[in-house]
Amino acid sequence: MYMNSKNIVVVVLVLVLIGAVSYLLLNKGGDTVVVVERPEAEEISPVEPDGGIGDGAEPIEEVDMMERGDESVIGTSVEGDEIVAYHIGNGDNEVLLIGGVHGSYSPNTSALADEAIKYYTDNPDMVPGGVMLTIIPNLNPDGLAMTGTQGRFNSNNVDLNRNFDCEWSAEGVWRDQKVSGGREVFSEPEAKALRDYVETYDPKAAIVLFSAEGKVYPSACDGTPSNASVKLAATYATAAGYPAAAEFNAYAITGDMVNWMAKQGIPSISVLLSDHKSTEWSKNKAGIEAVLNTYVE
Repeated sequence: MYMNSKNIVVVVLVLVLIGAVSYLLLNKGGDTVVVVERPEAEEISPVEPDGGIGDGAEPIEEVDMMERGDESVIGTSVEGDEIVAYHIGNGDNEVLLIGGVHGSYSPNTSALADEAIKYYTDNPDMVPGGVMLTIIPNLNPDGLAMTGTQGRFNSNNVDLNRNFDCEWSAEGVWRDQKVSGGREVFSEPEAKALRDYVETYDPKAAIVLFSAEGKVYPSACDGTPSNASVKLAATYATAAGYPAAAEFNAYAITGDMVNWMAKQGIPSISVLLSDHKSTEWSKNKAGIEAVLNTYVE
């Protein structure tokens, strides 16, 4: 009995010693170590620097900015009338055709643009592959609603073709008359609308209709017209049967729209119809088609 008790005491002492040693080891430095059982961590895929677009990942769908439907409103006039652009074809090479800059003073420019809209809408295959023809038939709807020479200007009495950022002046001239170029460049909503459209879509070329002289002019801003503008003018003039002139010098023009587009690096031409009434459709249809065919992909 004595021996069994002794053995029990020895066993207890050994257990106490083992416990003491374990305590010292676990509490070295005086900090209490608490062992917490962690749940199994959820596996997380690393984030790729390209936002997850890589091998095996679905690409982000790109938005085609050229998809504008058959027509779009690019802005409004001083009086709030919509300025509408009509789009035929869906190619990347966009050619602009603009009429109605001088409202009812040059009504045949809007009428010619309207004829072009009807013709190309009825015959969309006549717009070559890779090309989009955008027609803005009336940049100055307020002026078109007026009568006489007053219709040349917008409702703020500003000549829109003196309001663009190329050698701009607040006071311009038309023939021997002084005209307003606006309080600053692009002060007029109609000019802003065209500026914003051009800067957004960066067309390949522009044809702007005026009257009346029966000539075609290349564009330039404070310098010699680019080879591209000269070639564009020659292409249109040859097909339409108009003479092409190097420079309009009958009087000084400031703030000109076509010259501003040249400043943006866009080959552009001024087509001056022969009078203020006739659209000369067959001639100008040939000129438009010749330009469109220049930009076939």
